[in-house]
Amino acid sequence: MIKARVTVTLKNGVLDPQGKAIEGALGALGFDGVHQARQGKVFDLQLEGTDKAKAEADLKAMCEKLLANTVIENFSISID
Repeated sequence: MIKARVTVTLKNGVLDPQGKAIEGALGALGFDGVHQARQGKVFDLQLEGTDKAKAEADLKAMCEKLLANTVIENFSISID
């Protein structure tokens, strides 16, 4: 089995209303040093097989087809 983590984040310049709300909530809780918060998502996946190159190619295809909106989001893949 191959374990992988896919991290999806908004591209720079894309408005992030959830991140802005988090930033405001942190300030309201007394965490005044936070000047920017960006929200993202993380997917932990287990794939059958041992071929890491194939797994990376499959993960990239998963991101491009479903896990990330590549118009407004970036993704990174980490394989253990």
